Amino acid sequence: MEQFLSSLTARLSGSDRDRLLAVHAPRTVAIPPEDSRRAVVVMPDGEIRAYGVTGKTEPFGTGRQVYLSSSNCGLDWRLVTPDGRTMGAATYLPWCARWVTVCSDGAGTYALTSAIGPDDTSPTRVPITTDRLIDMFQPEFYQRGEGWRIVCCGHTSRDDWDMPVFVYSDDDGDTWNTVCLSSTPRHEAVYPHLGVRWQNTGTESTFTRLADGRLMLLVRTSLDWLYVYYSADLGTTWTDGEPSPFHCTLTTPYLLRLSDGRTVLFWNNTRPLAERNHETEFPPLSMGTILGFGEDVFTNRDACHAAIADDGDCTHWRGFRELALNEIRNAPDFRVHGGKLSSADKSVHQFQAIELPHGRILVSYGQHASSRRLAIFSVDWLYESERTEDWQEGLCHVSTQLYVKSVSGCHLDTAFAGHCAWNRTNGALLVPDPDATFGEVLQLCRIRDERLVSDVQGMVWNFPAAAAGTLTLELRVEGSGAAIRLCDHWMNPSDPDVFRYALYDFILDGRVLSPGVWHTVTVTFAADGTGLVRADGRTLFAIRRNGPAPQGISYLHMQTTAEATDPRGTLIRRMAFHAE
Repeated sequence: MEQFLSSLTARLSGSDRDRLLAVHAPRTVAIPPEDSRRAVVVMPDGEIRAYGVTGKTEPFGTGRQVYLSSSNCGLDWRLVTPDGRTMGAATYLPWCARWVTVCSDGAGTYALTSAIGPDDTSPTRVPITTDRLIDMFQPEFYQRGEGWRIVCCGHTSRDDWDMPVFVYSDDDGDTWNTVCLSSTPRHEAVYPHLGVRWQNTGTESTFTRLADGRLMLLVRTSLDWLYVYYSADLGTTWTDGEPSPFHCTLTTPYLLRLSDGRTVLFWNNTRPLAERNHETEFPPLSMGTILGFGEDVFTNRDACHAAIADDGDCTHWRGFRELALNEIRNAPDFRVHGGKLSSADKSVHQFQAIELPHGRILVSYGQHASSRRLAIFSVDWLYESERTEDWQEGLCHVSTQLYVKSVSGCHLDTAFAGHCAWNRTNGALLVPDPDATFGEVLQLCRIRDERLVSDVQGMVWNFPAAAAGTLTLELRVEGSGAAIRLCDHWMNPSDPDVFRYALYDFILDGRVLSPGVWHTVTVTFAADGTGLVRADGRTLFAIRRNGPAPQGISYLHMQTTAEATDPRGTLIRRMAFHAE
């Protein structure tokens, strides 16, 4: 889509240019009318459209086609209702003045081509394969010798195995070839898992072209990592998949190549809670769900992330920033919040992004009107090396949710129960500073509640990824202390298994800190895995990293250490991080 950067720039007035340049951290600009993946398109004149539907009468209905339109790089939007069903979002092929998109239905997978573009009410339909390819992004194109190759990917399922499928055309979309890639391994119920996850063995693929000409493709899995594949011949043949460096489970990645050669990855750098014993859930789960078809529940779709690779081979990444936290992550009616017609999911996974002028990016993310958003941010935001939190904006920058025992199971035909959808409640809360400063501090405590999956209160905070840095905490132990974990991915605030995956793990309580007194604690960690914990300038103890950290450290995870009711807990006044 960067082919239209000049047109996007020309659309900006002087005041709109200033408004765009003022955007740094992610800023929401609209709620898209459809879940994120393939709905956004840039027109040759610089207009941006985000397609979708309105007026559904049942969850998987067609509704009426609409789109949001922006004439100033996504800063402002208006709703447009076309006359009749049109081609919608597609990719423009400049060498032949043709538009193309790839779709599927019960009859298989096909391309739509048009000389008119998204407004075409009767595009040409070209068959690709009788297999139904699912969850495809918009096509891309790369020069190949004297010509061009149009490429797209999705996935299909055969004999209970998913596999990525790559499709390409060397004749402007008139004919197509398909290539099936190898499946990824299945999830196994190895402790702490007591059941299997929804079995995805290579779905929702995304790809980009590296500086050396190879294609790199990432896929969603049921494992703890995205899997990566490579092609040295523009998609004709592929390597087998292998674990990538990116934590990600049952959520969708998206790669965006910028015009200057850098690459941005959007994904959910998260880990779900360990799988429960699905045979003992109430209400009972179906046998299909027990065996890994559909899902029981997810709790890792409430945070999404962005990272950037400066090198053309995508081997060195920076950032690992939280792009967004789900705005309804604490909703006590999360399972049915906002009704069931907008989407089956209520999450901040799934992405589509375009490059804007002046180093900005427009990203569409999320599912359901309650959670999906269009946002703009500066690429420079991914290069920050510091972050501070003092609660002046409340709890919007941290995760504290606890999970209510809720209806589970893939009941999409009724109330969308269980689709990533346990209900929630607040865990850690802001309370008055005991020093009567008229400020508020975060309290981690424990209030026993049998209605909850776990009543262990926690707090999760993201900062720019770094191999070495210093974390500063102003905290006060009133009752029990806090378990401090430094991690390279997001884990649930109440997760009892954080210690298994944390890169640094230690406790701050009344044995090392004087109770009822504010302390300034510094945690310094180095690239070689060593570290030191100090309080008020006094050394408390050394720490050592529990394993490799190829992407650096990017998360502080804190939990109460209370095993019984503790209404006093630990107070946190301020948090700060600085990369070395």
